[in-house]
Amino acid sequence: MPHRPLARALAALVAAFTAALGAVLVPGTAHAAAVNYVALGDSYSSGVGAGPYDWSTCLRSQKSYAPLWAAAHGVTSFSFPACGGAVTADVLNDQVNALSSATTLVTITIGGNDAGFADVITSCRFGSTSSCTNAVNSAKAFATSTLPGRLDATYAAIRNRAPNARLIVLGYPRLFETTSCGWLAMSTYKRTILNEAADVLATVISGRANAAGATFADTRPYFAGHGVCAGDPWIHDVSGVIEAYHPDSDGYRHGYLPALNAVTG
Repeated sequence: MPHRPLARALAALVAAFTAALGAVLVPGTAHAAAVNYVALGDSYSSGVGAGPYDWSTCLRSQKSYAPLWAAAHGVTSFSFPACGGAVTADVLNDQVNALSSATTLVTITIGGNDAGFADVITSCRFGSTSSCTNAVNSAKAFATSTLPGRLDATYAAIRNRAPNARLIVLGYPRLFETTSCGWLAMSTYKRTILNEAADVLATVISGRANAAGATFADTRPYFAGHGVCAGDPWIHDVSGVIEAYHPDSDGYRHGYLPALNAVTG
C-alpha cells in the first residue's frame, strides 16, 4: 500500500511539471505579451479640457483617455508625446521620434487643427451666420482635398517608425446637441452645420485610416446626447478659452476611453 504523503507529493510534482510544460508549449499562458504604448496626437489626445495639466506647453492631462487606458491595462511602457494644438506636421517632426520597433500600440487623434478647427469654431461662435457657413464650407473642402494626403503621410511615418505596432486612429465627436439651448447659445443652424462638418471629418479620417491598415475608433456614438447644450454635457462650451469645445474629464473617461476599449478588447 503506497505511502499517502509521498503519493500526494508525487502527484503535486507531476501537476506542477505539466502546468509548466503547458506554459512553454502554449505561448502567452505564462506571461502576458508586452504592451509598449505610445499616444500621439493633438489636444483631444493630450487631454485638453480634463485638467490638471503637466508643466509643458502641451497641456497633457492624466485624465485623458490614453493614460487612463494605460493604467487600466498595466502596460509595459507608456509614452505620451501628444500635444495640444498639434497638426500633422508636428506629429511628423516631433512626435514620431517616440516610436520604435519595440512599440506595440499607437493611438492618435489628428487632422482637426489642420482643417482649422479653432478658426471655424471662432467664426461660428462670434461671427454671423454667413461667416460661419463660409468657414465650415472651407474646412470641409480642405478636409476632402488636402487633408487625406497629410493623413496618409502621417500614418505611413508611424508605420515606418513602429512596424510592429497596432495603429488605432480615434475620431472626433460631434460637439453639439441641436435642441433648445438658450438665447446666448449658437443657433440651431450653426450647431447643425458644425456637426455635419464633424461627420465629413470622420469620414475622411476613417477612410484614410482604413487605407493605411489602421483601426478607426469612432467616438461620435459615445458622445451622443452629451454635447454642448445637453443636460449632462461632456464637452466644454466657452467657459474657458483653452478648454472651449474640448471634452471634460467625463468626456475622456466615458466617451473616448470606451471607444478605445471597444476596439482593443
